[in-house]
Amino acid sequence: MSTLAAGVQGSDPTLNITIFAVFVAITLVIVFRASRNTKTASDYYAAGRAFTGPQNGIAISGDYLSAASFLGIAGAIAINGYDGFLYSIGFLVAWLVALLLVAELLRNTGKFTMGDVLAFRMKQRPVRAAAAISTLAVSFFYLLAQMAGAGGLVNLLLGIEGNLGQDLVIAVVGVIMILYVLIGGMKGTTWVQIIKAVLLIAGTFAMTLWVLGKYGFNLSTLFQAAVDKGGQTGQALLGPGKQYGKTGTTKLDFLSLGIALVLGTAGLPHVLMRFYTVPTAKDARRSVVWAIALIGIFYLFTLVLGYGAGALVGPEVIAKAPGTTNSAAPLLALELGGPVLLGFIAAVAFATILAVVAGLTITASASFAHDVYANVLKKGKTDADSEVRVARITALVIGAVAIVGGILAKNQNVAFLVALAFAVAASANLPTILYSLFWKRFNTQGALWSIYGGLGVCVLLIVFSPAVSGKPVDPKTGKSASMIQGVDFHWFPLDNPGLVSIPVAFFLGWLGTVLSKEYDGKKYAEMEVRSLTGVGAEKAVRH
Repeated sequence: MSTLAAGVQGSDPTLNITIFAVFVAITLVIVFRASRNTKTASDYYAAGRAFTGPQNGIAISGDYLSAASFLGIAGAIAINGYDGFLYSIGFLVAWLVALLLVAELLRNTGKFTMGDVLAFRMKQRPVRAAAAISTLAVSFFYLLAQMAGAGGLVNLLLGIEGNLGQDLVIAVVGVIMILYVLIGGMKGTTWVQIIKAVLLIAGTFAMTLWVLGKYGFNLSTLFQAAVDKGGQTGQALLGPGKQYGKTGTTKLDFLSLGIALVLGTAGLPHVLMRFYTVPTAKDARRSVVWAIALIGIFYLFTLVLGYGAGALVGPEVIAKAPGTTNSAAPLLALELGGPVLLGFIAAVAFATILAVVAGLTITASASFAHDVYANVLKKGKTDADSEVRVARITALVIGAVAIVGGILAKNQNVAFLVALAFAVAASANLPTILYSLFWKRFNTQGALWSIYGGLGVCVLLIVFSPAVSGKPVDPKTGKSASMIQGVDFHWFPLDNPGLVSIPVAFFLGWLGTVLSKEYDGKKYAEMEVRSLTGVGAEKAVRH
């Protein structure tokens, strides 16, 4: 522990905060400049559809590569080797589902939100309300994870001790995020994500070259160094099974987590909303190709960074760090480049959190204002200005809730919250989106059963899973890996419910549809033409 203390004390909190402050100042200037052109609802929600495919692809990668991707995966690889890298593969493969099944068709069919697509050929009000509830649920859990991650990072990177100091920094992160959304709308948020993506990929690229340089640009030498540093369990880093191969339950757990990760991405509302910021379906397709390329390169970097952290820092030091596995990348930066590189990586980590929470906030506020306020409460009889005003008020409320939630959850299991967001997205959103786009017979009852059923089953199984209660206490830390300590009310054996809740949601969507006689073949034909050609996409909302 003394080695770690010396290492972290070798960092310079003032330098870290200064670099972060410079980033915030530059991005706020850009957001103010972007806000000059934010005049209409289309500008606020979809950045006036003015971004090119490559620009949007970079922004999508900025939106998708959250703190969990940057900090979590490098740490998982450092501790669990091959099994940790499976996260990278799952996150990347998920984009093929988004590219092949969702991106282009969604861009053509909708206008601003996921609710536009789901409600196009069904009863507007109940389906929009369900889509908004599902969007807010996913966004809330994802927001909670990011804000909680901010609290943990503060402890490690900025040297701020005590609950009050961490609470204050979470509040500052929340206020800056609210400013991005209120002032710049989607345009300002998109530019923040582009800058953050460039910084993150550049920073990890530099660290990757640095690590490889230490081992003569030979991966085999790097892997062997990680094995040697890993002690008795070192050899297990190079093959499958260190984390997920011990019992039949852990193998099922991995399968369940993998399904949730692969299918969840195509149902994440803040990722889906990015497809509306480009002018054409071709640009939507190009933006996903760019995103896949950038995200794929980044995850290759995490392989080197993870094994590099295992070789240079060591799994014992990482496991004892304040942020446990999340500290692997920052500790590697400190080992490689001292306080300056750690300061840059700290700033990038905070920028990552800021950009992702800004994207989540604008998605949640747009869904409430556009789906609930404009189309459910006002029945479509409202003007764009009042809708945008409600979206901004909603952003304030969501920001405040995120700050309070982040403060309450700062010591909770962040991975649990992220997994819940992915599982909810895969269970509640994806079946309904795919049925809406590809099944002629699908109707309102099927959509409602699928959304509410998927959401309910998913949350119920998570609550009664080992992720919440019942995991054994680790003798080294004296704590259980479960979210709630000292109690055990779990009866569902898997950490992630995706293996059960996703098929159940698909089944409920089918059952609800066949039990209802409602059917609008003419509207489906119109939707099919629009989804394939993009004709009339700007008029996608039916009143």
